Amino acid sequence: MTGEKLKVSCGVCGTTNYFPVEAGGKTVVCGRCKARLPEPGAILEPAVEGLTGLFQNSSLPVLVDFYSPTCAPCHMMHPILERLARRRAGDIAVVKVNVEEHPDVAREFHVQAVPTFVVILKGAERGRTAGAMDENSFALWAASRT
Repeated sequence: MTGEKLKVSCGVCGTTNYFPVEAGGKTVVCGRCKARLPEPGAILEPAVEGLTGLFQNSSLPVLVDFYSPTCAPCHMMHPILERLARRRAGDIAVVKVNVEEHPDVAREFHVQAVPTFVVILKGAERGRTAGAMDENSFALWAASRT
């Protein structure tokens, strides 16, 4: 469809923007802060400074994956998370937070195990779960919280 646009959240300021699907590799920038926008369906790994803006300002639900690079269940969930992000492009923003690099963020969210998944909408937590699960169960959990 010509002119189709999907919602994406800026990884710097959190503002929700419309991303033209036919952009074809061209740089698309945030209407507010002019930072480069992620492709729809991409998993974001924003700087810590951008997380607060994203959690507070995004009109899309934000699914946060608190993970560790040394965690086997986290590695198992990564392809499931990627497929969910692509399937739900325009409906949710997916963010990964490495708890080893950002322990303060993990502490702020009371993360005690990895992987932990938290859904946030306009600064409010809408749900959380911890541990690996099969793709269908994860998709159903995410859909029920977004």
